[in-house]
Amino acid sequence: MCLHHTHTLRTYQWVSEGVGLSPSKKEQTATTTRALLAVAVEMFADRGYGAVGLDDVARQSGLTRGAVYHHFGSKAGLFDAVVEQVQREVAERVGHAAAAAGNLWDALVVGCHEFVRAGSDRRVHRIMLIDAPAVLGWQRWRELDAANSGRLLQEVLDELQAEGTIAPGLAEPAAHLLSGAMNEAVLWVAQSEVPGRDRESALATLDHLLGSLRQR
Repeated sequence: MCLHHTHTLRTYQWVSEGVGLSPSKKEQTATTTRALLAVAVEMFADRGYGAVGLDDVARQSGLTRGAVYHHFGSKAGLFDAVVEQVQREVAERVGHAAAAAGNLWDALVVGCHEFVRAGSDRRVHRIMLIDAPAVLGWQRWRELDAANSGRLLQEVLDELQAEGTIAPGLAEPAAHLLSGAMNEAVLWVAQSEVPGRDRESALATLDHLLGSLRQR
């Protein structure tokens, strides 16, 4: 990660956490940050990273360009925060779906299905899977994935391995292989002329891949 990018991330973290601010200022800062992120998410999803400027975000938010800089440090800092939010939202969807499952195996299957379905949201495939790796770099993108959906996937696979449902030594490589397969499935479905049909086809194929891991 470049030093400039690291600096902008620190700026966002300090501002979003309200470092050195009174409680009332912290609340105001948090409210402004959420409003900016909500606008930025929609703009990046609609136009793509390259076609959105900080002036556009500021104008749409009813704020000044300086205010956007104050909260995020740069366009890259703003986009990093947007990607993190989208990653977190997807992880929450996956986690809620998996939590309703009756057992660990069903939690894995349901969670994976929910991730693919989440790709129907243009914010996921445009922001998280197309622009984020190119703009943030693979290292940062992988950090965000590992802290959100990737973490949930790894955790359930580890538990399945511990109980003997999948063979020893498979949990970690399976997490990477499944993550890559699901990301590609989301991108494929997003470009399909018949997304509903192809999503179901992708889910059926995913079930075969998951089933091949199961030893009992």
